[in-house]
Amino acid sequence: MKLVFFDDYKLGVLNKDETRVIDMTLTLEEIPHVGPGDYMCRLIEKWSGYKSRLQTNMLDMPGIPLEDVQLRAPIPKPGKILCMAANYLENGTLKEARPINGFLKNPSAVIGNGDTIELPPESVDIFHHEAELGLVIGKKARNISEAEAYSYVFGYTNFIDVSARGLGPKGADVFLQGKSYHTFAPMGPYLVTADEVPNPQDTNVKLWVNGGLNQDYSTSDMGHSIPKTLAWLSSITTLNPGDIVALGTNHQGLGSLQNGDVVERETPGLGRLTVHVSEPLKREWPRGVDHAMADRMRG
Repeated sequence: MKLVFFDDYKLGVLNKDETRVIDMTLTLEEIPHVGPGDYMCRLIEKWSGYKSRLQTNMLDMPGIPLEDVQLRAPIPKPGKILCMAANYLENGTLKEARPINGFLKNPSAVIGNGDTIELPPESVDIFHHEAELGLVIGKKARNISEAEAYSYVFGYTNFIDVSARGLGPKGADVFLQGKSYHTFAPMGPYLVTADEVPNPQDTNVKLWVNGGLNQDYSTSDMGHSIPKTLAWLSSITTLNPGDIVALGTNHQGLGSLQNGDVVERETPGLGRLTVHVSEPLKREWPRGVDHAMADRMRG
């Protein structure tokens, strides 16, 4: 099932051919919540009690044409966004995975389809896009095993980890500013339940800037698998329904973001996420793939 927020954060599902949005506000009206982010997280937590009702009601409601609604981020305010760092073998050029590592990204950095990445006026070397597969946690997970990891996955969504490079002292890794500015976490346009993603460990990730394809890789190149990632993360922090795990990126296609860009992100079955870029200072960086970064990440 493909879950969405649309217009003024009404909760809906897409019909089978993905041409219409079916408003499920009345179907789910008894779910207590204090905002749209809380709304989706509570639905995920209580999914077993609502799934069949949603499936039944989908058959009886005409829906609204997709082009007539404004899609929003499917999880506007997750409890946590956990991002995997340097988690790819860079098209198999690395003989072994780097040590497993990750970081927290600010949940309030989330934006959705049609929204705008706002690049701050800080002195940076470059702003990068990082196309990633976003995984959404379905139930509370603490110290889980790799064997049971997939049973804790609710679904998947397109994710872009926007990054500012060169902040802070020379040679230092500055993750808070570099990863967590407002609007640095585009996601969507849908939240797709796990049963509709047959093999997340071997699916395609693509990203275009102004129509030019920059990133195009398979999640089969992941250095640390999805089960290993979830087991490791849950040994450090409790994962809760609606938390997002961004599974890392292949750096061979990273490129710059700058004023006026249109960025599109797509994985089969997850729809196409489109966002815009605003940078008031109108600075410019080289277009296309950042080959220096690509070479550096190949070690």
